[in-house]
Amino acid sequence: MKFLLLLVMLTACAATPQDLSGKMFTFPQQTNTAHVRLNTTREDFSAVTVCLRSFTDLSRNHVLFSLATPSAANDFLLFKRAAANQIEISARNVGALFDGQEYTLNTWLSVCATWDSTSGLGQLWLNGKPSSRKFTSTGSNIRGRAIITLGQEQDSHGGGFDANQSLVGMISDVHMWDYVLSNCEIHRYMDNLNFTPGNVLNWRALDFQIRGRVLLEEKQAICY
Repeated sequence: MKFLLLLVMLTACAATPQDLSGKMFTFPQQTNTAHVRLNTTREDFSAVTVCLRSFTDLSRNHVLFSLATPSAANDFLLFKRAAANQIEISARNVGALFDGQEYTLNTWLSVCATWDSTSGLGQLWLNGKPSSRKFTSTGSNIRGRAIITLGQEQDSHGGGFDANQSLVGMISDVHMWDYVLSNCEIHRYMDNLNFTPGNVLNWRALDFQIRGRVLLEEKQAICY
């Protein structure tokens, strides 16, 4: 009985949104299991903006953000390709490649990705610099129970992980909105200024579960 009570308490604590300001998730090794699941009750998106900060030394393929629904494993995906300075945004299982991105290793990068179902256009922002706007998918919303993962790319709804696509590094300041952020708002996020936090995922009130070897740590400050 005591064990069951403790288990219920731990589960309840894990489901309580936490303010992760000044913290980061550390993914210390290549696996096909370790990840963080981010929880939302939203099941219908006509537009999306995702912003995050990442740090890695990986030159191979690796995932930055993965949202899957029962109908589409890559309903919204942010993915770094092995090709130098190439990042992919997928919406509704349709991808667009963004070339010429200054994806520097071993430094913190600020990344935002947007998509709108009406126009079908996606756009990438890296360290304050916008990409060209490119067509991905139009005509249908992201619908269904969303499973969102950091650290692993979903090839099925909540699974299908491949260690060769996993992230080894750190992620922080994850926010998601159900609309396309304005250019000015994206710059405010990039510059660590006062911005409107995500209304789907909010780093300052994040509902998440850690699965496998992932650490929640204080973000390493730069000392001068």
